[in-house]
Amino acid sequence: MNSFVCIAPDVKLGRDVKLSKFINLYGCEVGDETKIGAFVEIQKNAKIGKHCKVSSHTFICEGVTVEDNVFIGHSVTFINDSYPRATTAEGDLQSEADWNVERTLIKKGASIGSGTTVLSNVTIGENAIVGAGSVVTKDVPPNSIVAGNPAKFLRYLNQQDHQTLEVTK
Repeated sequence: MNSFVCIAPDVKLGRDVKLSKFINLYGCEVGDETKIGAFVEIQKNAKIGKHCKVSSHTFICEGVTVEDNVFIGHSVTFINDSYPRATTAEGDLQSEADWNVERTLIKKGASIGSGTTVLSNVTIGENAIVGAGSVVTKDVPPNSIVAGNPAKFLRYLNQQDHQTLEVTK
């Protein structure tokens, strides 16, 4: 393995996964024919589906599940704790025993624009599109377009959008 790639022995890589340099993967699963860009970290218990593209500088934390055919733009950040703290009430540094991982689900065919932050306890629906720079604070309906901070519903994909999606898959 390349000296500029850090892949822990517990990582499950699918067939024909393409890995860029300067990545950090541990305890995660990556599906067949998925491409992982440079400077990406994918933490333990995160799952990435088949035929996905995870662009550079993206952080996918524990508790995130990405289904098949998902596009994740550059510098996308996922959050898995609504109320993060460094220390316990007693002042000790928190450990894994002091908090619970909150889940996030990205459904099949969704696209997440560059610079987006996705909070925990959110589902981004099948084929949904999240505009670049958005902050996703609540569920995104399937086949919809959302954008902004916080991300707001703009419209549903129309027939022409669906035809474009089918051509690009």
